[in-house]
Amino acid sequence: MSQPAGVRPVPGPPPVPPAPPAGLAPDASESAPVAAPQTPADLADLADRPVVEHVAVFEAEHDRLRRELSTIDQL
Repeated sequence: MSQPAGVRPVPGPPPVPPAPPAGLAPDASESAPVAAPQTPADLADLADRPVVEHVAVFEAEHDRLRRELSTIDQL
């Protein structure tokens, strides 16, 4: 039986990104609260729908997201 070539190191956890410098972080009182994303009702009840309707539901959600994201450039 052959001997193992050696013990390989076990990878550690991924590195933690550094915190932004104090002068660059936005003040909490100046920033607007961010709303938690909501799951559209159509996606919430997707499991209850027939599979043949899934494509239409995803296409409608894709169109909605595209419209919402297109407003970002206007800010």
